[in-house]
Amino acid sequence: MSALTIEKIHKSYGVVETLKGIDIALESGEFLVLLGSSGCGKSTLLNIIAGLAEPTSGEILVGDRSIVGVHPKDRDIAMVFQSYALYPNLSVRRNIGFGLEMRKVPTRERERAVDETAKMLQIEPLLDRKPGQLSGGQRQRVAIGRAIVRKPKIFLFDEPLSNLDAKLRMELRTELKRLHQMMKTTIVYVTHDQIEAMTLATRIAVMRNGQVEQLDTPEAIYNKPATLYVASFVGAPPINLLHGRWTSTGVKLNGTDVTLALPRPAGNDEEDVTLGIRAESFRTHSGNVALDVTVDVAELTGPELIVTCRLGQEQKIVATLSPQAKVELGALLPLVVDTDHVHLFSPTTGKRIN
Repeated sequence: MSALTIEKIHKSYGVVETLKGIDIALESGEFLVLLGSSGCGKSTLLNIIAGLAEPTSGEILVGDRSIVGVHPKDRDIAMVFQSYALYPNLSVRRNIGFGLEMRKVPTRERERAVDETAKMLQIEPLLDRKPGQLSGGQRQRVAIGRAIVRKPKIFLFDEPLSNLDAKLRMELRTELKRLHQMMKTTIVYVTHDQIEAMTLATRIAVMRNGQVEQLDTPEAIYNKPATLYVASFVGAPPINLLHGRWTSTGVKLNGTDVTLALPRPAGNDEEDVTLGIRAESFRTHSGNVALDVTVDVAELTGPELIVTCRLGQEQKIVATLSPQAKVELGALLPLVVDTDHVHLFSPTTGKRIN
């Protein structure tokens, strides 16, 4: 039995259809990330699970129990918001334990639960402070603690790290991963940050225009993207999309004399094809096929050198190379690509060609 089942969920506001039939089943202990750009419907879906909105049609089950129409407080679900939503006049201790207090949990049991949660989140010294005396990262830990202390069946996170600076985001991301490994609770997490999705999730649902483009593990999402949208949305730097045409010897890249020796998949009758090549799939030492590109920009990040180049007159390529690589701006650079790491897509449908 799945811990959370989402079946054919539709949501419309008048004539505008925000969700167009979402189907997801989560096993107990999974960490699902809803990933997508603004307006794709991920927060709407989260709000429907929480009970803050109701679906136009469809079913949501927690275990074998339908929760459509059930009041949010009776769903056994805890939600962490982007804006912390702490009570400014209450101490950290009372903020964490407020939900238990409202449920008439005995004082001793409530204090024990708050102390255990504070220890888990490493905020024990902050229990007697008010939210106004805390940093952004500390406030978000308190908000997470308020959800954890209830020990719900499912946790919902709505972009909880987006208000934090880069260093704090990394620290709290690690804390969330550690907490999930400790508690093994089912989590649904909304973000537009692909790094958060890749590092936290056991599965990712990439959403676009109210639909799930691909639901799979982070490894499969990255290494076998189902559509052009998924391929271009996940990955930093973004995947290189090159355009070409099938010939008897492979794919001839538009605007160049280069032909990549790729076997044409059986049943594929389109003349044009889009190639996806990750930035890290290029190398500069010798190989069978080299793309002679012109270097426009070289950016050293520390562990890698990101090189932006031009291939012919029409196509741009971004490659990540060793920081020791020697490149000259405006000079020709031979980039070798491993054809085993080339992704093929239909330019008509946008779907992966296997």
